[in-house]
Order: sequence, then structure tokens, then C-alpha cells
Amino acid sequence: MISDFTYLKPGSAKEALKMLAEHQDDGKIICGGQSLLIIMRQGLVTPEYVIDIKKLKDLNYMTFDPKDGLKMGATTTHRTIEKSAMVKEKYPVLVEMEEKLASIQVRNWGTIGGNLAHADAAGDPAPVLMSMGGSVKVASASGERVISLDDFYTDLFETAMNHDEMIVEVIVPPRPAKSATKYQKFNLLDSDQGIVAVAATITLNGGGVCKDARIVLGNAASTTIRAKEAEKVLIGAKLDDAVFQKAGEAAAAECQPVADIHASEEYRRHLISILTKRMAKAAWEQAKISG
Repeated sequence: MISDFTYLKPGSAKEALKMLAEHQDDGKIICGGQSLLIIMRQGLVTPEYVIDIKKLKDLNYMTFDPKDGLKMGATTTHRTIEKSAMVKEKYPVLVEMEEKLASIQVRNWGTIGGNLAHADAAGDPAPVLMSMGGSVKVASASGERVISLDDFYTDLFETAMNHDEMIVEVIVPPRPAKSATKYQKFNLLDSDQGIVAVAATITLNGGGVCKDARIVLGNAASTTIRAKEAEKVLIGAKLDDAVFQKAGEAAAAECQPVADIHASEEYRRHLISILTKRMAKAAWEQAKISG
């Protein structure tokens, strides 16, 4: 049973931020409600005010330019990202990820900003965006700031945002030359969240040596995390199966999975090792032929 609340419907992002400033201690932003309504029904949060930003046109957009990369307004739906020809050309891994995110019904209504703000360690977009060096622009009535996704998640369902802030934009930098990103989650049904997930970005230099690597793990700790020890194994190396195996072992050793009804800690570490090896290799193979 959801507790009674006052429903507020601002006409612009500026008005929404003003409302949030007034109700930062007893209000919640809703943008689709795919996650918020569930935890409200469970009684985990009981806001007195719900501020609906779903229909705000000034937060619903996607743009790209070679210098600044991809920018997506917070209310951009998953389905919009999935069906974007521009995204498919510039960041194909985002389309691949979205095609496996929940169901079409969820993707038609759920938003990229809401997904990231919910801070579920099993969410799909965060590992992919983090592996590509993504960030979020957050705003309050007093101003804006950009937070790298590396620093955005502080704990399960918790972020670095202040109570009077909300996500207004998601930013993905341009893809470097000789670079590729691959993502895979392990689940029993396509529409389920991943038991674990791995996103890998590999960037090569002119000689085929790994210039940079970002390995990001989903549902392998209380938050989405980078596997920095695995990255160290890859960076500076001439990549081959032995190196990928070592990187997978490093990722399994440094993750902090929690056992639950879906999988034990040991099994999750095993999956992380396998997926890290596979995604790093797949990204490497694609990077070799990319522009």
C-alpha cells in the first residue's frame, strides 16, 4: 500500500528544481516510476510530495557532435536510445545494451536519468556508460555540476547527489580511435536483471598494444564498480588469451559480490572472471578493426 502523497507536476526543469528545493527533505522526483513506485509500495520510501518530470520537454533530447560527444536529457526513454540511428552509428554498444534491458513496455516508459538515479547495482546502463567514461550533469535551484559516473555511486541505491539535486543530462564522451566497448550480463531470462554483468572498453595504440582499458562490473558489489586491478593487467600489454585470462582472474578477486537466492558469492566471482575475459577480448577484436 502506497502512503498518501501530494502530486506535483512542474511545467519546466526550472520549476521542478524550485519544487525540489522546497521539498528536498520530504519529496521525491518521479520520471516514469518503474523503480520508485515499487519501493513506495514496499514502504521503503514514503515521500509527502512526488514531483513528476516525465513530460518535461526541456529534458527530453539527444544530441551528438564530434567534440563533446553524446548528450541525452534525463527524460530520454530507453526505447528512444535503442531505436536511434545516430546512437547505433556512434555508440553501438548502447543499442545492444538497451535491446536486453527489461521488456519493451519498460523501455517505452523508463528513462535513462531515472535508471541512473535509482542506483541499482544490477542496472544495465551504468556499467556501459561508466566504461566509456560517461558522466551526469546534476542540477539544483542554485546551479549545476557534472559528476563522473566513476564518482556518482556511493552505496546501494545511494548517489553523490544532494537532496536538492536531480539528474538533468547524461554525457558520453566521443569514442577514441582504435577503441571499442562490449557488454554482457548473465541472466536466465532476457528481460531479467543480470546476476552479474561486465562492460569492457579497450583502446589500442598504433602498434596494437593496449593503450587504455576500463572494466566495469555490475551487480558484483553494492554499487557498479571499476575493476582497476584487471585494467592494470591489460594496459600496456600485447593482448592475447593469456592476458585476458589473467584480467578475468583479477576482476574476480577484487569484486565484492553478495550471495542471494540467485547465486552464491563463489558463483558470481566465477561468472565475473569468465565475462571479463570474454568482453575484454571482444572489445579488443572490435577495436583492431575500428577507425
